[in-house]
Amino acid sequence: MKKVDVAAAVILRPDGSFLLGQRAPGTFYPGYWEFPGGKVEPDETPREALVRELHEELGIAVETAHPWIVREHVYEHAHVRLHFFRVVAWHGELQDHVHTALSWQRADALDVAPMLPANAPVLKALQLPAVYGISHAHAIGADAQLAALAQALQQGLRLVQLREAAMPELAREGFAAQAVALCHRHGARVLINGDTQLAWALGADGVHLPVEKLMQSRQRPEFPLVGASCHDAPELARAAVLGADFAVLGPVQATASHPQQPALGWEKFARLIEYSPLPVYALGGMRQADLPRALAAGAQGIAAIRGAWTTD
Repeated sequence: MKKVDVAAAVILRPDGSFLLGQRAPGTFYPGYWEFPGGKVEPDETPREALVRELHEELGIAVETAHPWIVREHVYEHAHVRLHFFRVVAWHGELQDHVHTALSWQRADALDVAPMLPANAPVLKALQLPAVYGISHAHAIGADAQLAALAQALQQGLRLVQLREAAMPELAREGFAAQAVALCHRHGARVLINGDTQLAWALGADGVHLPVEKLMQSRQRPEFPLVGASCHDAPELARAAVLGADFAVLGPVQATASHPQQPALGWEKFARLIEYSPLPVYALGGMRQADLPRALAAGAQGIAAIRGAWTTD
């Protein structure tokens, strides 16, 4: 079955809600809800198709659209390759030209159904924030890290990785217990790096797989949320096959934590994730000021060790 390329728009409002349309009678899957978009014509890029389709379907002109993830799905009538873009700026008044209804929704409180089958992983990815904070208590001390974590959580950080393999076991367990409890009090999700037993014991939301464990794993760990560290295309592919929810790729820029590792640079980073089915965070020398460039390159956002705990 020939693949059909489709451009799909996640049209976002500042409050995090996104637009869905209900498919009209006389189409495949009538009554199902979908992200607006349509088929990429032979003479178009996915971005060009996105701009055209949103003008035709909704009467809006796209100003800023960031590439995001590419998902494939085999329906009874077609094998589609969906190029998802996050549309964050547009102008014009929304007009419903092709759908039965339009609705602004949130991924954590969806109240329309049914959704097209291809969109389940997309809805899960939409619950990921733009910043992924990574702890380094082994370098700055547990008390200092907990204080920095508390401040960052108060300022809105909602996804944290506890990466403390260098700490003595008892100290690591004690720190992790306090950090997990602190994250959960603020409604943030927290992953333990590499240690599934500790993650289960502390009620963490998931695990983050370092490269070695990613490449050795034969099945996805049984947690609600699984992340993976990657440095190249084969590792990104392995994370996708394993069913990770997201990946971290780097270093994009020079970083103090891996001074011996050459930086990818933004252009190579963008090429590596261009067709990724997983959301990918940019890692390596990241600060809050790097977020716009990361989004423009197609990243989910930024992952930061030192940069997550300081204010630009």
